[in-house]
Amino acid sequence: MRDIEESRTRSDPNAIVVSERVEIAAPAAIVWEILTDLPRYGEWNPFCIAAESTLEMGAPVSMTLKSYIEPDVTFPNCEYVCAFEPERLISWELPYNEAWPYPARRDQIIEPLGDEACAYHSTDAFLGDNGIHVMRFAGPWVKRAFDDTAHALKVRAEAMHRARKAGT
Repeated sequence: MRDIEESRTRSDPNAIVVSERVEIAAPAAIVWEILTDLPRYGEWNPFCIAAESTLEMGAPVSMTLKSYIEPDVTFPNCEYVCAFEPERLISWELPYNEAWPYPARRDQIIEPLGDEACAYHSTDAFLGDNGIHVMRFAGPWVKRAFDDTAHALKVRAEAMHRARKAGT
């Protein structure tokens, strides 16, 4: 039984999407605020245009994602919070399920670079025996979506930081 469970959650380094690492001229606290303010995702996030969750461990994260294959198409996605380290890491995962045997884990990582700056990147690990197949099919568009999100997060965080410093 343990071998079956390990085959369902095994991570293959060739089945992991890594976004561009962007340096952001804003504190990690502002980036964290943006990432955890799910109701406002539609204001800035080009990929995840709506999200809802309590962000408690194990809680569902119900998302509306923009298709990077079919223009003007969106699709629902639900994953579950699996890591939450304020101003450092927020993660959700899609566990293995017999009906949908494509487990995955998304990590959004904030790296503080002092009081006025940080870096951000995200990963998506397609897990288990099917992970490499998912990577071949979805990897390129997921990479583009995550890169777009990283750059949009940078723009949003820097604008918020400038506005707060200016007192507006």
